[in-house]
Amino acid sequence: MTKKTNSQAVPIPPGWIDTHAHLDMGDFEADRPQVLDRAWEQGLAAIITIGIDLESSRQALGLAGANPHIWATVGLHPHEASAADEPALAELRVLARKPQVVAVGEIGLDFFRNYSPREHQKDCFRRCLQLAREVSLPIVIHDREAHEETLRILAEEKAWEIGGLFHCFSGDWAMARRCLDWNFFLSVTGALTYKKGSPLEEVVRQAPIDSLLLETDAPFLAPHPFRGKRNEPAYLVHTAARMAEIRGIPLEELAPILYQNTCRAFRRIDW
Repeated sequence: MTKKTNSQAVPIPPGWIDTHAHLDMGDFEADRPQVLDRAWEQGLAAIITIGIDLESSRQALGLAGANPHIWATVGLHPHEASAADEPALAELRVLARKPQVVAVGEIGLDFFRNYSPREHQKDCFRRCLQLAREVSLPIVIHDREAHEETLRILAEEKAWEIGGLFHCFSGDWAMARRCLDWNFFLSVTGALTYKKGSPLEEVVRQAPIDSLLLETDAPFLAPHPFRGKRNEPAYLVHTAARMAEIRGIPLEELAPILYQNTCRAFRRIDW
């Protein structure tokens, strides 16, 4: 693999990229090096570890700085929206300009847990969208049981000009088409392996293949046959295999397609 760089280096051979993991979480504290070793052994070329508040954003940057195949996002998850004061946003703006950062996220709305008041969530979401525009980075969107409000805010903020992806896409095909009209990518988790004939399966079958991404959301949402256990980036290949089956293409054909999709989603030429 080439070393981490934003210059036009010789591309590495296409491999799997986990576009969304939470490597900083305590679930990995005891065996993080082994978790990473298993990921590389399974052919992963890179992992993007996600910031959900200031502390996890700092830790994501630390992990990215220590490993050339880990990259970071920085953001304020809707659960943390009530903490989105001016000092927090000012620090987030500084962190977002670090060279290891490839997106602003995870940001958005969560009307399932409602750990922050909905008005706080909406205000935080808008301010993070504006920050992403300011630093010229794509966005990683969290949308849980808040589809219409998420789409409304994205429309009002003209978020198609910013670009990015819907993490752990949970909408139906009708919603997917609206996202695709704005050129957003749809990122798929191990939930794809849970139930045949699900709305997510329909989305994966019908969406243009150049709009799809893969993620683990580790340590959450482990795919079959690990459902109910701690998820980790090495398990990405199980979701990839299910995606290849649904699309009716060989797994080895899917890998370079998703690799290029990830390059386009995060505006990179290689990983």
